[in-house]
Amino acid sequence: MSETRPDTLDPLIDAEADLAPAPAVAAARRTLRAHPALLMAGIVLASLNMRAALAGVSPLMGEIGDHFHLAAAASSLVTTIPLIFMGLGSIAAPKLARRWGTEAVLCGALLLLCGGILLRVAPPVVALFAGCALVGTAIALLNVLMPGLVKRDFPDRAASMTALYSTTLILGATGSAALSVPLEDALGGWRGSLASWALLAAVAAVVWIPQAVIARRGTRHGRAAATPVPAAQSGPKLTRSPIAWQVTLMMGTQSLVAYVCIAWMPTVFTDHGMSKSEAGMVYAFYTLVQMAGSFVVPMVAGRLRDQRALGAGVVVLMAAGVTGLLTAPVEGAWVWATLMGVAQGGLLGLALTLMVLRTRDAHTASRLSGMAQTWGYLLASVGPFAIGAVHQATDSWTLPIALLLVACAALLLLAMGAGRDRKI
Repeated sequence: MSETRPDTLDPLIDAEADLAPAPAVAAARRTLRAHPALLMAGIVLASLNMRAALAGVSPLMGEIGDHFHLAAAASSLVTTIPLIFMGLGSIAAPKLARRWGTEAVLCGALLLLCGGILLRVAPPVVALFAGCALVGTAIALLNVLMPGLVKRDFPDRAASMTALYSTTLILGATGSAALSVPLEDALGGWRGSLASWALLAAVAAVVWIPQAVIARRGTRHGRAAATPVPAAQSGPKLTRSPIAWQVTLMMGTQSLVAYVCIAWMPTVFTDHGMSKSEAGMVYAFYTLVQMAGSFVVPMVAGRLRDQRALGAGVVVLMAAGVTGLLTAPVEGAWVWATLMGVAQGGLLGLALTLMVLRTRDAHTASRLSGMAQTWGYLLASVGPFAIGAVHQATDSWTLPIALLLVACAALLLLAMGAGRDRKI
């Protein structure tokens, strides 16, 4: 099943193709690579950091807004700004990896993440937003480079390592959401809670430092051994392909729904009378059950020639959860969180799988992945701000949640297009 996993999708393939090493270079790099146990520890720790800094904000959004006297729309920028820079950072990641090496960029991204997390809790409000930009940029680098690293260094176990990486990513988000309020109580406020995740990023960076050094030595050795060869042809023009845009917009729309939930789900619950602690636990459960969808749906999708029925089923599951959130947010909170969580994980897994199934070769798949991540995150960045602005204008959650049903309708149409048995 490795051909259906997201480890085949990463734009890192493009970065390495642009400067493909001759056999002597590849051999030199293999002899100067970190021990697999150290590499696996680095992958796990980096994956834990890829959502924790974002998920930990959601249960504290009310306190952050109250502290800085921010309206709902302005508060949503805490989630929106990282998404914008996740899209922009995705463009730069392959170029940075080509120039400095994947391990060095990953290490630098973790240090940048640590700095961004600490900057977010500095006193002036401008530091909050500047820190959010750094956090988004750092996560973009991790997003783009990590799957390609798994594919490169574990080619015979790429599927299992990708499962480990994606599961750890969700666990990081779950733990951050669940611990956010207890850490606030233990550390004296929201600043202490948010700042605590800088320690996790710092530990991960420490593990990647020796790997960056080893990889750099391998690169120097390889350059002395051989000369790079040119890259392959660029392939079809993706921006002229309807299927490429359908996959891209599907990725972006499901990300939009996901980050609206990250930004506002706990606030919806607390505004309807749920305690802040329980709201944080429901949200953490929502992130946890995403693992079920993200594991099962890609496995099923890879065994089907046409994924339209599967996509429709997952979207209907999401719409059912959103409808419940609209009609009885507190009474059925755990049920809605289950439906939305499984569907959200399934939609992400399906979007990633379609990047492989709708392309004819790994090079085109990696280019489609880069297109989908860049435009997808930029589209997703509109969601939290727009929902916050509508909530502020109406002083109600009815219309904002109803807009998520509109997004579900769009996802259904996109799934019908992207799920067809077609190739770019």
